[in-house]
Amino acid sequence: MQETTSPNSGQPGPEGQPRSAGSSAEPPVKPVIPAAAAKRANASVIGMIIALVLSIAAFLPVVLMNPQPRSEGYRPDIDVASVARNAADVAGFTPVAPDTGNAFRANYARWEAGTGSGVAAWEVGYLTPKGSFIGLVQTRSANPTWLLQQTKNAPVTGSRNAGGQEWELRDTGKGEKSMVLAYRGTTVILSGAAQLDEFATLADAVVKSIDSSPTVTVSPSASATP
Repeated sequence: MQETTSPNSGQPGPEGQPRSAGSSAEPPVKPVIPAAAAKRANASVIGMIIALVLSIAAFLPVVLMNPQPRSEGYRPDIDVASVARNAADVAGFTPVAPDTGNAFRANYARWEAGTGSGVAAWEVGYLTPKGSFIGLVQTRSANPTWLLQQTKNAPVTGSRNAGGQEWELRDTGKGEKSMVLAYRGTTVILSGAAQLDEFATLADAVVKSIDSSPTVTVSPSASATP
């Protein structure tokens, strides 16, 4: 007679106990890193950290000895009065050199021959105490087209008194504004995104500069903005 075996019977397990069919899978084997290899790996990581610290320590004094420039940036030392005197002969008038007590810093001053626009003009750029910019343009041959170009086609929105004179105020509505004055034979335009109080301060200094200059003689062909 043939002997039958139980489904749960199998190879004897440890200590002679039969091992069930469902428990035949061996547990996963975890890799074991030899102690020497682990020591070498740790030594490499520690060496990298030490090298990084030494690199930072060597580079840090260089950074501290060479501080970054201030956010206000480089401000060239422009002697506006000196440049204005040099331009007076070719200009045919005394270019303004407003004295603002160093409150406004000039970053350029030049005589523009007007090759493109047909209007020769004295130009100065000012950085204001509040970090804005105002450009000054002065000419004795202004015309309506040139005036619109200088003021970015801004409409007249009013007037503002500065230096005892009424300046025409033009505003683009996008932050850019201009103050225009036709005075003693020349037209002066101040343009920029600065606040009106800074415009007024510079405009006051412009009028004082014009008043202290010799009287301007306008040629018959020159036209000033009314």
